[in-house]
Amino acid sequence: MPTLDVFLLFMAGALALNITPGPDMTFVLAQAAHRGTRAGLAAALGIGTGTLFHMTLAAFGLAALFVAFPLAFDVVRYAGAAYLIWIAVGMLRHPPRFSESREDGAIGTAFRQGVVTNIFNPKVAIFFIAFLPQFVTRDAGPAWLQILILGVCFNLSATCVNCIVAFGGGRLAGRLKANPLIAKIMGYISASVMGLLALRLVLSGRR
Repeated sequence: MPTLDVFLLFMAGALALNITPGPDMTFVLAQAAHRGTRAGLAAALGIGTGTLFHMTLAAFGLAALFVAFPLAFDVVRYAGAAYLIWIAVGMLRHPPRFSESREDGAIGTAFRQGVVTNIFNPKVAIFFIAFLPQFVTRDAGPAWLQILILGVCFNLSATCVNCIVAFGGGRLAGRLKANPLIAKIMGYISASVMGLLALRLVLSGRR
């Protein structure tokens, strides 16, 4: 178990990172604005679930494969970008209609999309394998256990922040229900966000 001072330092850094706008936060906001609060919350939980995958990889050293084999990194990166584009195309083909039935039906989809987009973003794995070990101390127990504990805490913090973002996006969606034209425009904006995230994932490389 990490010592208290190390843990507090870690959480301060984690919170600073979590409140900084990034692809996950943008994805949750787009889902909430496109489909409503519950879909945004489902997307946030999906991202948190996907993060557990990367956290496990980091804990047991498997994420090092991305460092040792750059081709594997690129394959996963392009797969993630392709999936984001697929989401964007779906948003364009099916413009949002802010009704209760549509929001209910979107919850499972938003959750699955959150999981998949996070798993297929290798930069998340690289982040965990680079960030978490910095707070592992030699005398605080097995390194893998410390990484798991820190990863869970980081994930909880990030999920809470994303849920707050989902509530904000959902309130925006509620105001757009009465205006189909603006709702349609929001669908195009959400699709554009997904496309830009895909472009960012492709162009960002391994920097």
